[in-house]
Amino acid sequence: MIKACIFDLDGVIVDTAKYHFIAWRQLANQLGFDFTKEYNEKLKGISRMDSLNLVLSWGGVQKSEEEKIALATEKNEVYRSYILQMDKREILPGVLPFLEDLRARGIKMAIGSASKNAPTIITQLDLAEYFPVIIDGSKVSRSKPDPEVFLKAASELEVKPKESIVFEDAEAGIEAAISGGFYPVGVGDPKILGEASVVIAGFEGLKLEELSERLLAAVK
Repeated sequence: MIKACIFDLDGVIVDTAKYHFIAWRQLANQLGFDFTKEYNEKLKGISRMDSLNLVLSWGGVQKSEEEKIALATEKNEVYRSYILQMDKREILPGVLPFLEDLRARGIKMAIGSASKNAPTIITQLDLAEYFPVIIDGSKVSRSKPDPEVFLKAASELEVKPKESIVFEDAEAGIEAAISGGFYPVGVGDPKILGEASVVIAGFEGLKLEELSERLLAAVK
């Protein structure tokens, strides 16, 4: 029986990838190389410092740890300048009705995100009432595909992984959900998220009862 749903944030509840892309590209250009949308896709679900290390490696740039911290902070300030302008209009289609359906059924909900900006984004979107538990990059020491972020969310919700669905749009997130013992639902491209038990295009028209049936059929 499903008792909880744990959601990644970026690309699941809201599309902030476009703002990450702008901020990373600005930083890369400043360092003398370009940053593509393909690179941006590879950073999904990865922590800020791990992302920076990848970006620097793609550009063939070496920096000291002190310089890396300064660069990560600079990138985050650009990113935050965009997310602080967000509002409810940027919630992805179908998300709000699905959250309402879950709440009506008494399903517990949490955010499990690598982003340290998760609380800010949830506040900007006016969704705090749905997510009493937010586990973000400031509360975990290991990035996805390690399941720590989801295991902490389940612990705070007082549910077991086998009673919980994880919604993810990144390969690393699906891997984390599987290794943690959760029901993994991919949101996006089946070619990328094929390891998930079920892959959905989005939340429009989605009902928990229907999704549970699909999950049950997939794991038999």
